[in-house]
Amino acid sequence: MAPLDFTGGAVVVTGAGRGIGRAHAHLLAARGASVVVCDPGGDPDGANPSAAPAEQVVKEIVEAGGAAVASTESVATEEGAAAIVRTALDAFGRLDAVINNAGIFRPAPFGETSPQTYQKYLDVHYLGSLLVSRAAWPHLVASGNGRIVNTVSASLLGVPDMIHYGSAKGAVYGLTRNLAVAGHAVGIKVNAVAPGAGTRMVELTGDTLPEGMLEYMMTSMPPELVSPVAAYLAHQSCAVTGEVFNVAGGLVNRMVMVNTPGIVDPELTPETVAERIGEILGTDGAQPVELMLPQTQP
Repeated sequence: MAPLDFTGGAVVVTGAGRGIGRAHAHLLAARGASVVVCDPGGDPDGANPSAAPAEQVVKEIVEAGGAAVASTESVATEEGAAAIVRTALDAFGRLDAVINNAGIFRPAPFGETSPQTYQKYLDVHYLGSLLVSRAAWPHLVASGNGRIVNTVSASLLGVPDMIHYGSAKGAVYGLTRNLAVAGHAVGIKVNAVAPGAGTRMVELTGDTLPEGMLEYMMTSMPPELVSPVAAYLAHQSCAVTGEVFNVAGGLVNRMVMVNTPGIVDPELTPETVAERIGEILGTDGAQPVELMLPQTQP
């Protein structure tokens, strides 16, 4: 097939100063997109902000012949989200896709995580994705082929010491599915990636990963192997919506929620549930939960 080209289009990539976001920005720019490289810089948990990471990525893209501008605004406020979108419009006159990749990360045991920390993770991951998408929405509608790519994580399914992070990513999963329904009538496709890559955030996981996994991720799972999926989902030719893709080291598969066949008993009792729990849990014949898209009028 012909190469997927982004010439003439503009894309916002948040969290693009390092790691996976940086790889997204470079690939999109190499394919002709004009890119807003958005990143306030700083540590993995958001402390010590710096403009240097975003500016460095812009410099690399421009030196390679691409088009890019930097933004250091926070995704976690309405004002910041609006400023990020305005940067794209001021620099490129349009906005065709948003890749919500910005995030913070630091593992911590449940009992040592404050309510303020949960709010901070929701502000960046969930509200950040929501607010940037909301600010971009009318411009994505105007583009005629608007695309949103969110970033979730396998941690939403439950891993040690990541309740604050994994539950925030679970909120982004729900946001992705519901935005896909909202975008159906106006031509906006919304999907997400659940990436696995060797980044500085992974280096903080310590012993939460199985033995040898950290070393394998750092050596065999580069961020550049996540970006092809994000780029496809951001392209106008992408026809899927409401999907989440696990992407790691060249592996790509679909993450789905399923309904098992379960049981039906009009006289259901707690004892019946206890006796038949194996049937309820059994996944033979399980069906993916599909989007409830509005019916198209004839």
